[in-house]
Amino acid sequence: MWKNLFPYILVGVGIGAVIHNWIPESWVETVLGGSNPFGVILATLVGVPMYADIFGTIPVAEALLHKGARLGTILAFMMAVTTLSLPSMIMLRKAVKPKLLTLFISICIIGIIIIGYLFNVFQYLLI
Repeated sequence: MWKNLFPYILVGVGIGAVIHNWIPESWVETVLGGSNPFGVILATLVGVPMYADIFGTIPVAEALLHKGARLGTILAFMMAVTTLSLPSMIMLRKAVKPKLLTLFISICIIGIIIIGYLFNVFQYLLI
């Protein structure tokens, strides 16, 4: 199991280090912070094509949180990466009909966006 998880953790830590060290805080606050009402949608759409597991997204989420991204936005990104990754959709495509897969993706995206906005609203109660 360690051998399977290690590459994802390594990539996640690397991306988190890049975000933490080289991406300006003002940029993260502008794109994913409270001033952008579309931050949750953007984070969801960026997370969909990525392929990682939850352990690989934790360092990225931690770096984004410290740079000023909202909690719900980060949660939406993490859920999109783990739920709607392209390889997962390819595997599901072989198991279900296209109409059902489209419905699944649509429901997941809408649910992720709603949860992201709810967590952004209640962020100050949670942290």
